Amino acid sequence: MKVVVMLSISPPDKQMPTTKEPAVHSFEKVHTNETQLYLMSKRFLDIAGSLAGLILLSPLFLIVGMLIKLEDRESPIFFKQKRAGKNGEIFYMYKFRSMVSNAEELKASLVKYNEATGPVFKIRLDPRVTKTGRFLRKTSIDELPQLFNVLKGEMSLVGPRPALPNEVALYNNYEKQRLMITPGLTCLWQINGRSNISFQEWVEMDLNYIRKRCLLLDIKLILKTIIVLFGSKGAY
Repeated sequence: MKVVVMLSISPPDKQMPTTKEPAVHSFEKVHTNETQLYLMSKRFLDIAGSLAGLILLSPLFLIVGMLIKLEDRESPIFFKQKRAGKNGEIFYMYKFRSMVSNAEELKASLVKYNEATGPVFKIRLDPRVTKTGRFLRKTSIDELPQLFNVLKGEMSLVGPRPALPNEVALYNNYEKQRLMITPGLTCLWQINGRSNISFQEWVEMDLNYIRKRCLLLDIKLILKTIIVLFGSKGAY
């Protein structure tokens, strides 16, 4: 299913600020937990958690796939997109398709309606999102296929959300530090407002996690994510 977008909303009066390269002395380099015990424990948690999730949620995967096909039989159930992983390494991230099939082609015509700050692109009432897609995004169910990415080691259950390569290209040196660890399915941003949070706040949350990460914090964030999964007001 392809659509032609016609919007009546007005673009923002003020141009969104772009990120600027800070002076070299303006920030301190972030250090993180790289102990062998933590990294091994984290990977074990990722494998066990993703396997359990894929098995337990397989009926939900089947239902979601049917709903997507009922709305548009011609388009695929899953959507894959290039994302920047650890140290900027590119990988394909999986999601349930929540937009029309020509969503990427329509993005250029919608840039002027961007409501996010920094290099991120987000519109609250994005016309490319399907009816089923709105529900999937509201409940974050569209993100569940990333359990395959976790199982493959491209992502972790907990870590900074993987960004688009074109967004990463606009990062300054301070913001690039969020790429120093494996990206995750959930993190502090995911449970604290998501799209209602500015890009700079998002970066600070990610860097705060990178500084303090440990197995106990990872487990806490996973449990909190499950609790706020349904009815998240910041998801769109």
